[in-house]
Amino acid sequence: MANEKRSSFSGKLGFVLAAAGSAVGLGNIWRFPYLAAKYGGGIFLLVYLILAVTLGFALMTAEIAIGRKTGLSAIEAYKKLDKRFGFLGWLAALVPVIILPYYSVIGGWVTKYLFAFVSGNGAQTAADVATFVDAEGATKAVSFFENFIGTVPAGLTYAEGFGAVSPWEPIGWFMLFIGATALIVFLGVEKGVEKVSKIMMPVLVVLSIGIAIYAVCLPNAIDGVKYYLLPDFSKFSVKTVLAAMGQLFYSMSLAMGIMITYGSYMKKEVNLESSVSQIEIFDTGIAFLAGLMIIPAVFTFSGGTPEALGKGPGLMFAVLPKVFEKMWGGQVIGTVFFLLVLFAALTSSISLMETVVSIVCDKAKINRKASWLIVFVGAVIIGLPSILGYNVWGEVKIIGMQFLDFFDFISNSVLMPIVALITCILVGFVIKPQAIIEEVELSAKFRRKALFVFIIKYAAPICIILILVSSVLDAFGIFKI
Repeated sequence: MANEKRSSFSGKLGFVLAAAGSAVGLGNIWRFPYLAAKYGGGIFLLVYLILAVTLGFALMTAEIAIGRKTGLSAIEAYKKLDKRFGFLGWLAALVPVIILPYYSVIGGWVTKYLFAFVSGNGAQTAADVATFVDAEGATKAVSFFENFIGTVPAGLTYAEGFGAVSPWEPIGWFMLFIGATALIVFLGVEKGVEKVSKIMMPVLVVLSIGIAIYAVCLPNAIDGVKYYLLPDFSKFSVKTVLAAMGQLFYSMSLAMGIMITYGSYMKKEVNLESSVSQIEIFDTGIAFLAGLMIIPAVFTFSGGTPEALGKGPGLMFAVLPKVFEKMWGGQVIGTVFFLLVLFAALTSSISLMETVVSIVCDKAKINRKASWLIVFVGAVIIGLPSILGYNVWGEVKIIGMQFLDFFDFISNSVLMPIVALITCILVGFVIKPQAIIEEVELSAKFRRKALFVFIIKYAAPICIILILVSSVLDAFGIFKI
């Protein structure tokens, strides 16, 4: 109820691991390496690191401080700071509402791949598993991933092979993933989110280090290591900066109310500035290790061609199973890898659902269990179009995009930059940076105070406007990032 005592994390470790679990997700595992490969390897890595300790630090500090200062989730927190900015909470709340369902769809795909490797069928994920024929008798081989999600072109008839998977199968894996997420969130903040994060995050780090070491030691992997670690300034461009800034939002769970919600569970005595730094180290460290896992391996097995490095999500679901197939012990390595990816996906989905549950609790004035049920059912309903858009509803497009791509565009390329920009205006020019500084200094001296003020008032708004404009122009084909 409205007077129900708000849950809290037990201390700094619980907060840092839970918040880091939110930040570490699928974006770290496949999106970061893909962008690093596409935009020059080492130079992209350098630009991202600079942005993480400046722009990322300022925005995350502001959001966590707002949450702790108000003790409320995003909708009510902005309103409490200034009634005129109450609408900003609703915009921020929309982001996890949109992301959670389609993110869980991808989580279902990861669960399917993990099951394939655990059951000893990892080799099938690397193969063309079925053959289809068209009306003229011409044949087309279909990959495991295409066959699974149902993206077989219309007019083709199954001929032979692994078998045509029902387009409804991905729904089952989606339900399994989102059901696991809901169960953890149901257990509550300290018993659920914090407890699971304390287990998952250290395991995630250990798995990442182990696979990265294995990948770096592969034959000819040194070429990939050099490409990834050594900055080539001739490859630097505005697009490199824009891509790195876009990844920053996606990777660090900024501008979607999550860090405000987690901040509202943070105790006053916890060192806020230090916590932000540690979250960034976790997030950037996992992304860095993901690059070491993927880029050298692709150089080893695919020659490091632009086509191999630029597959995006295909790099994980289509290329890496082929890599594991050729590795000694690939079945085990593949199992461990997809377990890692599942951990990353699950920790982020937990934070997304926890944020929405918190919002419903605060706004609807109902207890946590009722809020949880509403969010779970709603996420299942909204997630179905993202699954069926690849098969049964494949012909249905929104501004030329499949459902999942459209939800991703609206949340990550439009709403998040808008929320971040208006947050900077609120903190920088309405309540003033001093309000955040005072909150940070409740527990310790704010060592990077001057940097925070400069970034939040001047640098961040300019950068965010560039992200927003370029992303929209890119979506409509006017300017390609």
